[in-house]
Order: sequence, then structure tokens, then C-alpha cells
Amino acid sequence: MSLKDWIQKGRELGASDLHLETGTPVVFRIRGELTAFGEPVGGGRLSELSQEVLGADAWSRFLERGSADVSMVAGGLRCRVSLFRTIRGIALAVRLLAPVVSDLRSCNLHPDLRKLIEATSGLAVISGPTGSGKSTTLAALIEEINTSRARNIITLEAPLEYVFTNRKSFIRQREIPTHSATFEQAIVDALRENPDVLVVGEMRTPEVIRLTLNAAETGHLVLATMHSATCAEALNRICMSFPAEIQGSIRAQLADALVGVVCQRLEFLGPVQLRVPKCEILFGSSAAKATIRSAQMSQIANVILSGGEDGMWTFDRYQRWMEQKSDWVRPAARAAGAETSKFVSVPKAAPSGPSSRASAPQAAAASTAPADSPTEITINEDIDLDELAELARKVEERTR
Repeated sequence: MSLKDWIQKGRELGASDLHLETGTPVVFRIRGELTAFGEPVGGGRLSELSQEVLGADAWSRFLERGSADVSMVAGGLRCRVSLFRTIRGIALAVRLLAPVVSDLRSCNLHPDLRKLIEATSGLAVISGPTGSGKSTTLAALIEEINTSRARNIITLEAPLEYVFTNRKSFIRQREIPTHSATFEQAIVDALRENPDVLVVGEMRTPEVIRLTLNAAETGHLVLATMHSATCAEALNRICMSFPAEIQGSIRAQLADALVGVVCQRLEFLGPVQLRVPKCEILFGSSAAKATIRSAQMSQIANVILSGGEDGMWTFDRYQRWMEQKSDWVRPAARAAGAETSKFVSVPKAAPSGPSSRASAPQAAAASTAPADSPTEITINEDIDLDELAELARKVEERTR
């Protein structure tokens, strides 16, 4: 099988990732669990596939460095590919990205996350462990801006993952090192390119963090990602990246610029057969800013716990919201490479016990409802709001 065939197989199985290594079977990650498939792959075959993915120039750099990150489209599906060497030979880790860029609702995220993009300046951080869907949440926030307001958005990514279509906003996507040698240089350049929103793919080094904070302080809304297990850990990692003698000024800078922090994990919901993000959400309230300035990062959890009225969410509170949510959204089955993706509301599974018996008559009534009773179906595709408003006006006039 070719890499395209394996990617297509992974999509059919509902996998989020696939792993290839010399002398081992293909491994798919399905619902968070690893599953081996097929026969071991030979080293010669993997070498051929790697050269096809990278091309001649990047292949020579891979041989020198021993690793490479690229994005590609295979069979209409966009993927992020990491190539590296192991004791057995060449290995590939392929992340299968969503076929379309979705908004917050389509990603099953709480609408309170929109508060992160309501600010005109400051820093919003999307954090979480590896593979927790940070890139998807970041893309959803960008798409929310793209469909609601006219902004000049510059994204800096390594590699470039989701590809956006200009709607109300103008989006300039730059890949590191294809379009700029380093994140540091790209951030400096971006500040001369008149951005309203700057997206930093990942804050990895102290210099990138410093430049990101500077950008957030100079009148830009900056969206960035980083790895952490909690919001407090994300803030602590930002501050601890710098020498002790300047951490006080970094904390003050971070407190002044902070819009919010989201830390997320992916959980599989058995009743609806979906992996969905569970989030901890911190906003830059006066209590949060004072806690950061005083270096009391251990108190951030208490700030979130007491900040429910400000739209903050602990993991436990968010879990209760997930348990009450009934309109989960998931992609309908679709052919690879289709231009649109349909999403349908998924009813919440009926609970067991006395309450389920009490609701049985209601369920029976629902099953006998007329066939033409309304059903909510949302289609994620381009819609001209002006044309939609004009159509609604004409329908209203005809029904008078």
C-alpha cells in the first residue's frame, strides 16, 4: 500500500494518527488507542515514501538532521507528517487533520471560548498535552474571526496545517522555515505587516515567548499554543522560561497582556461515540492578573474555581456541562476530498435507572412524531449572509 492508501484506511477507521516504522506493521490511533494493522513495512519502502513526501532538497536535509516536519495533501485529506530516525530505521508519524476548518460549535467547544477573540489586543494561549486538539481549537477561533469581522490575520506555523479561505478577514499564512527562517524572524517581520491578529503556532523558546509577549503589548491580539497539563502550568512555563532575575518583569508583562488561557484534553464519550475536548478556561480578570503578578501560580486553580461568573471553567465544571449537553455535533460520513462537510446534532443517550423509565413515554411520543417534524441539521459551508437575509425577506413578503 502507498502512504495515500494508508491515510485513506486511517480515515475509514476513524483514526487520528498513523505510525509507520521499518520492520513493524502500520499502527493507527483510534479513539486514543493504538491498533496494529497489516504486515511489517520494509525499510526500502519507507525510504521511497519518505523521499516522495520530502522531495530532493528536504530529503538531503533530513539525512543530515535526522528529522523533518512537513504538511501534505493525500487523497484530498490534509496531513501533518513527522519523519525521524529510530534504532530500526526510518519512521513516520502522520496526523490526520479535519477535512474542513470548523467553528467552535462544530468542534463541540463551549461558546465561552469566543471571549478569547473579542479582545482587540493581548495574549490568548491554547494549551494541552500532545494530541489534545490544540491546533483544531486554534483553527476554530481563527475561523470564528474570519466569519464575523474584517481583520488582517497573520499565522506563523511549523508546519502549516489547516488552510483557510478568506471570508470577512484577510488571512496570510506563513510556514516556518519555508516562508521565514525562524519563528523569531517571522514575528519581527509580522509586526511590520499591519496585523490585527497574530497567530504563533507554538511558543517553544524564551526568545519566541518574549517576542510574543511584546506583540501582545503593542496593540495586537496574539493567539498562541503551548504544551501544558493545566492553565497554571502554562503560565508557570512562560515565566520559568526566563532567568530568575527577570521573571518579575515577565510576570508583570504577562499579567498586563493576558486575555485568557485554555487547557484542553480529549475524552471519548461512549454514548455518542465521539472524542471531544474537555477544557479548563481562565480569563484575565483582575484576580487572575494579581495572582500572576504576585507569583502565586498555585492559586490559579482557586481563581478559576471562583470565576464562574466571569466565564471561567474548571475541568470538573466543564465535565458537568458535557454531561448535560445533548446537541453534540459530529461529521457525517463523506467522500474523501469533498468540498463541504455536514454536521448533525446527536441526541444525548438516555440515562439508566428510574429516570429513564420515567422518560419512556416521552421517547415513545417522539418516535410517533410526524415524519415532517423539524430536525436541526447544520451544514458547514460558505453562506452569504446578505443573500440569506434577502431570501428571508422575500419569503416573509410572500407569506403575508
